[in-house]
Amino acid sequence: MYKQLIKPVLFLFDPEKVHDFIFFFIRFSFKIPFVNFIIKKIYTQENLLLERNLWGIKFKNPIGLAAGFDKDADLYKELSSFGFGFIEIGTITPLPQKGNPKKRLFRIKEENAIINRMGFNNKGVDSVIKRLKSKNKIIIGGNIGKNKNTPNNNAINDYNFCFNSLFPYVDYFAVNVSSPNTPNLRELQDKKPLKKILVSLINLNSKKKKRKPILLKISPDLNQNQLSDIVDLIINLKLDGIIATNTSVDRSKINSNNIIKNEKGGLSGKPIYDRSNEVIKFISKKSKNKFPIIGVGGIHSAKDAINKIKAGASLVQIYTGFIYEGPSLIKKINKEIINQNN
Repeated sequence: MYKQLIKPVLFLFDPEKVHDFIFFFIRFSFKIPFVNFIIKKIYTQENLLLERNLWGIKFKNPIGLAAGFDKDADLYKELSSFGFGFIEIGTITPLPQKGNPKKRLFRIKEENAIINRMGFNNKGVDSVIKRLKSKNKIIIGGNIGKNKNTPNNNAINDYNFCFNSLFPYVDYFAVNVSSPNTPNLRELQDKKPLKKILVSLINLNSKKKKRKPILLKISPDLNQNQLSDIVDLIINLKLDGIIATNTSVDRSKINSNNIIKNEKGGLSGKPIYDRSNEVIKFISKKSKNKFPIIGVGGIHSAKDAINKIKAGASLVQIYTGFIYEGPSLIKKINKEIINQNN
């Protein structure tokens, strides 16, 4: 019903306005008695074959919602009812920021793709914490970044602040140094500044009563040498894992002549699917599976998700596929995982 009736109407309007409307609609609908129960009944798949145990965390299934959809933890409870095994919020920065000027979100419909240059628009750590205090059993990942006005040589302070502030409220951390939409942020993926940030977070983590997993979210645009350096760094520092991959600035896989492909920002969806899988395979082989990988990028079908897992991912996340395919995608993936393991 979503693809035949709902999506064609929604796709007539500006993507960011549609996103805001959907949030309003979901929030309003879930206040109606039994709606939450009905949604769970329709979309949630329960089976022991779906369960994953990583970093001491029990995931009811391996399908997560990628960061960027529920930036401020506004709807994580409602969204979890659609069958997700975990929700990643953010990217969160220490201070609130509006992000880049609008218009900043674009669809390339014929490519099942999205380009965004949102720019870490979020309400800041303090606002997010208020909503996370009652998260119950929902597994939440905290995707953290730096404020736009923070120079790179002070970025470590922003990451440390977000880590300490969110620590009591999230189950794992995703360190975002790979978004193309904050000026010079990707420079932090270079070995020296990246090591400095990660070592600082690891030291903070070690001082906690019970440490929490820290994962690094990387760009699909890194070359083989850069990926090798990152894998070596992760192993040497004993970081908990990698999220592969973020959005891309590469437009070479877009076959359409749609002028939207020339918009600045990060590309997500089908055009980055193959590259994301290549990165996952490389990391898995190079690391000899010494740490888990969360695979994200271009998942629009159950087969896409299975291929990510076969490439080396322990968990997967969806974002653009959720928008194009609708919430039934989560159940389809989970059902296929069950079938593959029967």
